[in-house]
Amino acid sequence: MNKQGLYILSFVKYVLSVIFTLILLLSASSCTNPFAPKLAATAPDSVNISDQTTIKGVFDNFRYSYMFKDTIVYGNLLADDFTFTYHDYDLGIMKSWGRDEDMIATSGMFQASQSLDLLWNEIAVAVSTSDSLINDISRGFTLTIVFSPTDVVKVQGRANLRLKRKSIGDVWKILMWKDESNY
Repeated sequence: MNKQGLYILSFVKYVLSVIFTLILLLSASSCTNPFAPKLAATAPDSVNISDQTTIKGVFDNFRYSYMFKDTIVYGNLLADDFTFTYHDYDLGIMKSWGRDEDMIATSGMFQASQSLDLLWNEIAVAVSTSDSLINDISRGFTLTIVFSPTDVVKVQGRANLRLKRKSIGDVWKILMWKDESNY
């Protein structure tokens, strides 16, 4: 090979090495760590962790846990003897599970979805069973689950919750959740 051919071959190798280096740098900078997903810069609609010694704080924390897929905040909402009840439309029966199963199901939903948006609607407190330690609350909700841009599920319904606390000033925990949704 003559001198000009060696020069061209050397130049081509140089260009290829620069392109290869740029590709590596671009691909490395676009990677995300699946164990540390990117967090939103600011909380949408001023969603923050709230004081759970109030009923409002329970609902604020519930929404926060769904929007940020935070199983720790969600787990802090549930009493140790928590029960979730829902209607299995396929079998036509009511089903229930406890706290551990609910944490697994909720964690799976958090992991499977790209985003969740929970909006709480009107609230109805059952006066006959409400006191300073137990509150039965029925509240409408709309939950939008985005699995992918082409797979979006909107669930509407009512959550019938029984909240309890050990004494005045303690945090409220969800003892029972009966789901009355369209899903």
